[in-house]
Amino acid sequence: MSATLRAYAAAWGARFRASLQYRAAAMAGMVTQLFWGLMRVMILAAFYESSTGQQPMSLDQVVSYVWLGQALLLMQPWYIDREILEEVASGQVVYQLLRPLDLHTHWVCRDMANRLSGVVLRAVPELAIAGLFFGLAPPSSLAAAGAFAATTLLALVLSSTLAAAVAVLTMWTISALGVRQIVGTIAMVLSGMIVPLAFFPAWSQPVVENLPFALMMDTPGRFYTGALPLSALPIALLRGAVWLVILTLLGRWLLSRAKRRLVIQGG
Repeated sequence: MSATLRAYAAAWGARFRASLQYRAAAMAGMVTQLFWGLMRVMILAAFYESSTGQQPMSLDQVVSYVWLGQALLLMQPWYIDREILEEVASGQVVYQLLRPLDLHTHWVCRDMANRLSGVVLRAVPELAIAGLFFGLAPPSSLAAAGAFAATTLLALVLSSTLAAAVAVLTMWTISALGVRQIVGTIAMVLSGMIVPLAFFPAWSQPVVENLPFALMMDTPGRFYTGALPLSALPIALLRGAVWLVILTLLGRWLLSRAKRRLVIQGG
């Protein structure tokens, strides 16, 4: 392993270990997610009981889908590393620029470590509780479990890459709150966190299925439940690779533009 890769791995590991220390906050978050998961399950169960039409997913599939979404909530780019945003707002980002590491890659590594640590702390006990008491079913097959794992890993990288681009955008704003909330709201709706994308109108399907947000929750969840055939996995991975390249290039381009206008107080 080269010295550069070791440096990125060390930064990732340090951030991951630091984030694992917030166990009490993770447990509080898990309880909150269990509550909202139960609320969503009850609402959807009432919808199925009152509906006579054919639905694109069975109730059992939707229940498992909801719990997977709650467990993977921190995968969504509505959350951006606060330390990165504070570094940009205070001007301390200049010290990051002086390091012999690529700033964009460093931010992506840090964000991935933050997200993964949060998911590990919350998802494992939450999925265990949901599986024992609240209707979470196991994967529809071993192949479906593999497809879920592959697309979830892809979701992690995509979310962190998008989050890095959003962090760069805050260099043009006084506060990061507006940009973060706009991107986060769009991601929550179009990732299927609120309503599975299979329930969106037919005319919108070609659009929402080809956006990067679908890969951040809907695609892994539908592979897990068997609502999406395994034959769709190559296309999903290809779509994710394309969006990863696009978001990486966008983030790096924005960063190169931001460096030209970055002004640090006192210098």
